[in-house]
Amino acid sequence: MNKSLITNSLAIAVVVTGYLLQQSVVLSVGLFALSGALTNWIAVHMLFEKVPGLYGSGVIPARFEDFKAGIKSLMMEQFFTAENIDRFLKGGEGGDLHLAPVIEKIDLSPSFDSLVETIMQSSFGSMLGMFGGQEALDPLKEPFIKNMKTSLIEIAQKDEFQQLLRDEIEQPDVMSDIRKQVEAIVEKRLNELTPVMVKNIIQQMIRQHLGWLVVWGGVFGGAIGLLAGVLTV
Repeated sequence: MNKSLITNSLAIAVVVTGYLLQQSVVLSVGLFALSGALTNWIAVHMLFEKVPGLYGSGVIPARFEDFKAGIKSLMMEQFFTAENIDRFLKGGEGGDLHLAPVIEKIDLSPSFDSLVETIMQSSFGSMLGMFGGQEALDPLKEPFIKNMKTSLIEIAQKDEFQQLLRDEIEQPDVMSDIRKQVEAIVEKRLNELTPVMVKNIIQQMIRQHLGWLVVWGGVFGGAIGLLAGVLTV
């Protein structure tokens, strides 16, 4: 269900109804609702897509290097710690390394907070401030964390990833240099990411939830329009 399309369509229908029936209050509700929904839809679109002439649009693909750096920091500082590596070595011989329990325990809140901070520090932040500011993104935190953990678990369960880990673990002097080797693997894989891939990763995680910004923009805009229409009658 496309929340943005439905909300904007309903707002347009109210505008047309108010105009045809010559009902100024209904027309005001429709215009304000359309204004709120449409501007929020444009704001969401600008978050992911570069719009010519609109400064600050396409902030997610534009900051993809920061996103990659955040993933690397997350993997190396929380996932591949010395304690976790030691646990993998003791429990991973003769079979797959079951990393799901470790991933489930990882606190991904800092990665979401970093993403929100990046958005708010961009020129998009001032626009988002008109629609609730940083608090408008708070409902996305749990879906983001859940989807990120699911993605990490899926990556960790792939045969290619498991084989890479085994190959590295079987090298001599594992405990002394395995973190450097894993860091090189992570960095190599991250270097394969493109701005489009980064955009798609985040888009799949949170865009459907951002649709509610359009819905509430239409609702609040309509409420303001109703008030304006009543006061001017």
